Amino acid sequence: MTGLFRRLTELSAARRDSLSAECERLAAFTDVELAARLLAGTPTHEARDSALLARWAEVSTGYGAELARSGAAGPADPPRVLERDGGLNRGLMARYRSRPVSTVELYVDALALGEDLAAFLGWQRWFPPGSLRATALAHEEAHTRLHDTGVRRALRHRLGHTSLRLGRFRILGHVAGADEVAAHGYAGAVVGLGRTPILLTAALTGAVLALGED
Repeated sequence: MTGLFRRLTELSAARRDSLSAECERLAAFTDVELAARLLAGTPTHEARDSALLARWAEVSTGYGAELARSGAAGPADPPRVLERDGGLNRGLMARYRSRPVSTVELYVDALALGEDLAAFLGWQRWFPPGSLRATALAHEEAHTRLHDTGVRRALRHRLGHTSLRLGRFRILGHVAGADEVAAHGYAGAVVGLGRTPILLTAALTGAVLALGED
């Protein structure tokens, strides 16, 4: 445990109870419902039908998990990994940058709080100790694979979102946020998590707010 765990346990009783209740509420959602909520919060989806978002969430999650199990080779030139602080302020555990060189930035402060939060909430059966670093790396690996034109096209076909129709011809459109949901599905499958990483990411946002307000 880190000093962040102590800060969680030393929150005021009201703040601690509020955080726990909010995280319990999040955990009551299914993984597909959490993914659909992520899509619903993505620009361009504000007026989308909830059933459509749920279908896209399920398809994207399943595609990511399938990609993880496919055994296909990853990038020929794996990205370099940089560890740094500042993730709590940015709301990030990791970030992939393709330029100037392929790089995964791991935010160790956010990863540490995520590990401590899983312990604080009793979620280690879903997010075992030490699993978040591997999850973050797998998530960003998924994004590098989704940069491949064929992989991206296959996801687009699975989603089946029509952006333009000309007679019997149709052009499939991009579904904003689908690659992010797919990356979460990929990471969860690679690491063997009990729940989607989206759950812990959402809970982490609440923890950061609680620590900042207490």
